[in-house]
Amino acid sequence: MSESSARAAVDATAAAAAGAAGWRRAGIAGAAIGVLAAGAAAGVAVERLTVGRGMRKKARLALDATGPYGSLRGTPGRAVADDHTELYYEIDEVEDAPAAADEGPGATGTRRRRLFGRKAPAPVTVVFSHGYCLGQDSWHFQRAALRGLVRCVYWDQRSHGRSERGRAQAYGVPLGIDQLGRDLKAVIDAAAPEGPLVLAGHSMGGMTMMALADQYPALIRDRVAAVALIGTSSGELGEVSFGLPVAGVNAVRRVLPGVLKALGSQTELVERGRRATADLFAGLIKRYSFGSRDVDPAVSRFAERLIESTPIDVVAEFYPAFTEHDKSGALTAFRDVPVLILAGDKDLVTPSSHSEAIADVLPDAELVIVPDAGHLVMLEHPEAVTDRLADLLVRSGTVPDANVGGHGSTAQQPGR
Repeated sequence: MSESSARAAVDATAAAAAGAAGWRRAGIAGAAIGVLAAGAAAGVAVERLTVGRGMRKKARLALDATGPYGSLRGTPGRAVADDHTELYYEIDEVEDAPAAADEGPGATGTRRRRLFGRKAPAPVTVVFSHGYCLGQDSWHFQRAALRGLVRCVYWDQRSHGRSERGRAQAYGVPLGIDQLGRDLKAVIDAAAPEGPLVLAGHSMGGMTMMALADQYPALIRDRVAAVALIGTSSGELGEVSFGLPVAGVNAVRRVLPGVLKALGSQTELVERGRRATADLFAGLIKRYSFGSRDVDPAVSRFAERLIESTPIDVVAEFYPAFTEHDKSGALTAFRDVPVLILAGDKDLVTPSSHSEAIADVLPDAELVIVPDAGHLVMLEHPEAVTDRLADLLVRSGTVPDANVGGHGSTAQQPGR
């Protein structure tokens, strides 16, 4: 390490310690998480600390004001989960083809589907399930590419985005991945009650799909045409090191559940401390979200906003479910359909070895390991992810080959 790098690392550690002090003033639970952050921050905050704090704040505000990411909207709807939690979703419909000559210029899509008294088959629907501490907008690039080409449903998992806080959890019921699988079933019943389905999930979203398959195998057998599992895992998440030394990760595993539980009981104080250490946590988010150094600053800031918008008590509420997650047995439900398994080679959250383990169970699946990519691979390398998704849709007969193209250049199109 050069002298300047060493000084920067020392400065980073000092800043992290100062952040920990801020958390301490917010309460003992905040201090605990501040100490954990301080230990991890020295190696990830150097870039942030080479620029003045005021300039960084102005840059964030500018990016928030001008960034196009997360601006795409569809037709809204709400599904009701089995515990009465309202789940928010949006539908992007296929653009209607021009009316046939014998139908006349005033013929509508509904009339075209009901010509001669027959109802045409329901269209294929692609259902996108997002990951932990994210939201449906994390699919921004893929959504921009597919708009008008195929019917898509994007939804916010319970307690995330525009969905309601989980009602069962508000009464103290622990959250499990099986609940998320039932939530996905409720969304499908409301937004795509008939017709073929393509299921796409990132991280927790992929686990949600596995839980759906485990509980509703007939739905998978009868309606699912293809599956995309992106940056996800079928189990053994308790063994992930998060890029930390063995001693460090063991210490984190011992204290993190208790710390998160304590933080979840002091939401207001913790959120105040979270804002006070925004620079530190921006560095941590970048470290665990991306694998390359040249990520678009607007994309990086967009990821920060998504993660920051998840309340700390929700973070605490969901975390235990991942160590208990084991759905390797459910993967066999996907054996008879085209499957895409994709991961970043530098993913520290759900390492690519977990995708390889899924591929071992599904040997006919396409396994893609994206170079220089982290956990948020669909934001970091959107063209790579969208290319493979487009190919999956073509292979499954969801869209004609001629209709897919140019999706890499449509990511920043304005919302409509």
